[in-house]
Amino acid sequence: MLEEERKYEVDTRFAVPDLSDCLPAGGQVVEQAPITLTATYYDTADLRLARAGVSLRHRRGDSEPWTVKLPADAPGIRHEISRAGDPGTPPADLLALVTAYSRGAELIAAAVVRTVRRAYDLRDAGGQTLAELADDAVSVLDGRRVRLKFREIEVERKGGGRKILDRVDEALRDAGAVAGGFVPKNIRALGETATAPPDLVAPTDLRRKPTAGDVVTAAIRRGAGRILAHDPLVRLRAPVGDNDTAVHQMRVGCRRLRSDLRTFAPLVDKAWAKPLRDELGWIAGVLGAARDAEVLRARLRKTAERDPLSPPDEAAIAHIDEVLAARHEEALTALDEALRSDRYVKLVDDLVAATVAPQLTAQADGRATEVLPRLVSRPWHLLAYGAKGVDGAADLDPSAPDEKWHAVRINGKKARYAVEAVASVLGGAAPDLAKALAGVQDLLGEHQDAATAADTWLDIAAASPDDHALAVTAGRLFERERAAIRTVRADFPDAWRKAAKPKKTAWLP
Repeated sequence: MLEEERKYEVDTRFAVPDLSDCLPAGGQVVEQAPITLTATYYDTADLRLARAGVSLRHRRGDSEPWTVKLPADAPGIRHEISRAGDPGTPPADLLALVTAYSRGAELIAAAVVRTVRRAYDLRDAGGQTLAELADDAVSVLDGRRVRLKFREIEVERKGGGRKILDRVDEALRDAGAVAGGFVPKNIRALGETATAPPDLVAPTDLRRKPTAGDVVTAAIRRGAGRILAHDPLVRLRAPVGDNDTAVHQMRVGCRRLRSDLRTFAPLVDKAWAKPLRDELGWIAGVLGAARDAEVLRARLRKTAERDPLSPPDEAAIAHIDEVLAARHEEALTALDEALRSDRYVKLVDDLVAATVAPQLTAQADGRATEVLPRLVSRPWHLLAYGAKGVDGAADLDPSAPDEKWHAVRINGKKARYAVEAVASVLGGAAPDLAKALAGVQDLLGEHQDAATAADTWLDIAAASPDDHALAVTAGRLFERERAAIRTVRADFPDAWRKAAKPKKTAWLP
């Protein structure tokens, strides 16, 4: 679940103001009896979790005493996952959730924090809790000795909207509370070391005249960050948007980083980059099986509903979905096993190391504007004109087999990723080409999805030859997918002409 809260620093003399005016008509503030909470925070010896904004704690007295908190996309918002379990032994699934941060290092008790909490429920007229205010007197313990004391206010959103937090914020500030940065208790308890940068290095703004190596380094950091940020969300099987999944985003991160290492091959040490690309290919393949099942399940319903005046047999659709669901679950189980393996932990370690010190060649010292266009031109020309046995987009036959269109799609993805990796640095027409290639890739992606789906529907029906309703339904779905393919093939020449305009590609050697 997502936790959204705001923190405030207050001194011992601070009095919580009357918050009744912050509530809708008929609402009330209900004070709870004070409680004492003792939490033990676990981390590596070098505080890898804390430095990455992650915590793993055991809090005595909770029904689910073990809790992991992970950073989300905005300040003050975190993923919070709790489990039951005995003290001193973190649950295995919570340990797995922090793999991207701990990288397999041993977790030890790093801090003990005792909190005397006075909580206030902010309820509406119907009794629903809109937000909870916690007034915490915190003591950081060193054995029986109190090493540090501080007081803080936390306001956590419950059933209310964000406006309730804004109104409470104003009231607390007026009373003298100081809204500081979002600093969790464990960070304050662990001290200055916990505020040091994380091991995973994030990309920074490029200098005005970057070298090619600067661009490569930024691309590596972007790719590794995307992969590892989605690692715990994949384990949680959590969505990352209305129409997206963590599996998809992590897979894209792997594919983009592999593509960048290929595009910039002359700029990176081959002996260093090849094993990294190989391992990214391995985990991308495992992710791919789960992603393909996701796509097929979503596409099944979309294709079935394409003509609401002629719906297919619902029982047959349910049967197909049941088969896909079983495949999906099997793929997710294999993915879970891969993510728990020593092989994957080593890959995580290698990705973090790559963001710290990517191994570049002497060519990477050259000016980005002079070196990069030549490198990007290779995947572009392969897409446009093809190679032995592979058609180019410029002369792709509308009646060619699906396999030839798929080969162009693969080259299209390489070209798109290459152009996108340099577009913001090179400027000029590069961003326009990147945008046009995204349009080309969308069409080719739809073509591949439809072709794969069409074959899948027939394969599932073939496995139950006596089910005639299923056979008819699969045939109807197949025809709808082939119609989608015909539409793509009709639209493709125009999309390609837009991408291949000389004004968009003149910067490529």
